[in-house]
Amino acid sequence: MPRLDLPTLPVLTGTGYPPPHDRAVGGRSRIAVAAAGGLTAFGANLVTLQPGSWSSQRHWHSAEDEMVLMLEGELVLVEETGEAILRPGDIATFKAGEPNGHHLQNRSSDPARFVSVGPDLPETDVCHYPDIGMRLDKQGFSFPQNS
Repeated sequence: MPRLDLPTLPVLTGTGYPPPHDRAVGGRSRIAVAAAGGLTAFGANLVTLQPGSWSSQRHWHSAEDEMVLMLEGELVLVEETGEAILRPGDIATFKAGEPNGHHLQNRSSDPARFVSVGPDLPETDVCHYPDIGMRLDKQGFSFPQNS
């Protein structure tokens, strides 16, 4: 049956971000729903952000499109051009190659949940983190002079 039994799936926490950049996402957890369903053409995660937590460091991808669908709570989308409130039913999309650094912040007093969807292209994608001068490529995280 293609219906996933969410309560039985592993909840993933932690991050690969080096300190001190890992602290902002300390209240983030996710369930890898696409992988749990055996899907391989794209990734999808059911993400929960506790109050005060971020989805990631602000970033953009060279080769990966991203889409976010809000399910519960309220989050602030922070990107190059400013901020916007996202509520249940809202969708945000980020085109690969556009240097629009973005992330979500939970500034509310309640947990928030969303689904994040996109390809997983670690061999070709470069992820840029403009606020902290970091990048992620197939070699891992680095802090080049001109990120």
